[in-house]
Amino acid sequence: MPLDISRIKALCFDVDGTLSDTDDQYAARFARLLSPFTAILPHRDPNKAARWLVMAMESPANRLFGLPDRLGLDDELHRLGEWLHRERPSNHHFQLIDGIQAALETLRPYYPMTIVTARGPRGTDAFLQQFHLRQYFAGVASSQTTPRTKPYPDPILWSAAQTNVDPHECLMIGDTTVDIRAGRAAGSQTVGVLSGFGEESELIAAGADAILPSVAELPHLLAK
Repeated sequence: MPLDISRIKALCFDVDGTLSDTDDQYAARFARLLSPFTAILPHRDPNKAARWLVMAMESPANRLFGLPDRLGLDDELHRLGEWLHRERPSNHHFQLIDGIQAALETLRPYYPMTIVTARGPRGTDAFLQQFHLRQYFAGVASSQTTPRTKPYPDPILWSAAQTNVDPHECLMIGDTTVDIRAGRAAGSQTVGVLSGFGEESELIAAGADAILPSVAELPHLLAK
């Protein structure tokens, strides 16, 4: 269905592949790690296998990564991840997709905005602080904010409450089918962006109401 702009009162943004150009970094890293095993990979293609891994990482509730949520182990795994981070601290290196800050600045007077990401709170905060973006968002839903994360609707429902709008008045913006599915499950409209790993055909098949090259084009789409 075409996007109903008059219905939109709040914006929810994914991070990886939507605001931050981290998906390509992850994929390149995984492809290098998988290259010695090319002979046993599907289609003998480490790049495709790396893409699958990145897509799976988009949500702990997606593919095999859904097991922690379904078994009630996600909190325990999060604590393990936090312990590993303390034992082996690493610097976060993020890239902001071109035009993002200008787009957020343009949209801020018209819409309350939130973050909806399956990334953990530490990495999410590091990204927002690196580029001074926290000022734009009324709330940040990371992997531990709600009982379930994307593709379940929980973080979008939480975001709607933070911005005092109904979920069907939210617009979920993301680069993968996980984002689109979460938005639809919440009753929200969705925009798929091609700046990450999602392909146009699969975003459309998942039910995206609009497709954009990147979030930088969103102010033009929502122009009032």
